[in-house]
Amino acid sequence: MLANGGKVLGSVRAPLNSPDFSSYLLQAQTSKAKVIGLANAGTDTQNSVRQASEFGIIQAGQKMATLLVFLTDIKGMGLPVAQGLMFTDGFYWDRTDDTRAFAKRWGARNNGAMPTMVQAGAYSATMHYLKAVAAAGTDDADAISAKMKELEINDFFATKGKIRADGRMVHDMYLAEAKKPSESTGPWDLLKINAVIPGDQAFRPLSESVCPLVKK
Repeated sequence: MLANGGKVLGSVRAPLNSPDFSSYLLQAQTSKAKVIGLANAGTDTQNSVRQASEFGIIQAGQKMATLLVFLTDIKGMGLPVAQGLMFTDGFYWDRTDDTRAFAKRWGARNNGAMPTMVQAGAYSATMHYLKAVAAAGTDDADAISAKMKELEINDFFATKGKIRADGRMVHDMYLAEAKKPSESTGPWDLLKINAVIPGDQAFRPLSESVCPLVKK
């Protein structure tokens, strides 16, 4: 952010699993920052956003941005609270025909719920492994690992995905925003994708990797 001309107007640390984020949020509100970043996850994120909505922070125009949010978090908070929340996501079920087809199959087995990037990513990774086994013609771990790095990943989850030498699967990420309630047309119509972040920009370059596999 600093490299792109942004400014940090302040920061504060909150205890893990804190039930009350009011003092921290009011400090952020007073700073007049355009964006309030939340470096937490799970229940802490949900509570932070709920309380920010109660204080009118979001309604007043300050944006909330998080490091880790899942579709199920947005569902749990509800759009009246989560609306306007921005975050990066690796998958959204309603983005393409392929993502919708996978989500329909997944939802049929999960009471109509839609998959997050974790469930979609796990399915994609499993299928890529099985394709590599078939292509390698063996169950030898080293041979399969080499084949997984060799094969490009093109499925409902990723386009031109590639597993690097350090084991990182590089693929596009998405800048998502929680919809306003008036924009939603169904119980899982929760997000809009504002931008695509190319994989080579979304992940740390291989040249900066500290993984010992790269040194070999």
